[in-house]
Amino acid sequence: MTHPQTLQSIADTLWQAQRQHPFKAAPPVRDAIGALGGDTLDSAYRIQQINTQRQIEAGARLVGRKIGLTSRAVQTQLGVDQPDFGMLFDHMAYGDGEEIPFVLTQQPKVEAEIALVLEHDLLHERHTVADILRATAFALPAIEVAGSRIANWDIRLADTVADNASSGLFVLGSRPVKLDAFDIVGCGMVMERVGDQVSVGAGAACLGNPLNAAIWLANTMVRVGAPLRAGDIVLTGALGPMAAVHPGDAFAAHIEGLGSVRALFSNQTESAT
Repeated sequence: MTHPQTLQSIADTLWQAQRQHPFKAAPPVRDAIGALGGDTLDSAYRIQQINTQRQIEAGARLVGRKIGLTSRAVQTQLGVDQPDFGMLFDHMAYGDGEEIPFVLTQQPKVEAEIALVLEHDLLHERHTVADILRATAFALPAIEVAGSRIANWDIRLADTVADNASSGLFVLGSRPVKLDAFDIVGCGMVMERVGDQVSVGAGAACLGNPLNAAIWLANTMVRVGAPLRAGDIVLTGALGPMAAVHPGDAFAAHIEGLGSVRALFSNQTESAT
């Protein structure tokens, strides 16, 4: 007889998939979440929070948030009308050109984004563009290395939210740029894999304006009691399509007016023994 799962047991499944080497993906969790009854999205975020607390108890430092599902096409595909969010921890962060151990990734895909770094807290129930502009110290080009603990990226909304919004790792550029020094909406983006173009987009691909995504996140985090704080990193969402990653790959994303950032992956696919 199969016993019904709980929030804790579903979180355990994702946690174990996250931490085991070599990586072994878990099956989708959406049906188990739906079987819990109640609000499925709320349950998925509660599962995410269980594993967030585990990370913090294990010594991780929360350094920001990522915004997912900012593409209208992807929202339509998953049947949702708003983005989602996930947590960013210190151990997920890599510098421009720093080699990323492939063994630390889970079914990785990369996407180019604009990262905002805050210098003021965002505490209002409803924020404006002016609030985000005032609170942002600078922007950086970024590459998110998304990952999924769900086998074959077979995800729906509940799966990705419970799985920390399919977060993996992220790479930040090293030249900060003030928001008034580039066109955050009109900026073009090109990402290449060893010289071959793999993704093209623009600031407008992210909810029409990455600042719209930041407003949504700021309001949402106040509503859930965990507002964005000075020093937080905000990955505002993809500017173009994702690209799959293979061992040894090297990616470079250039965002007009913001500069470039590189994500380099090792060839090593197994942990050293």
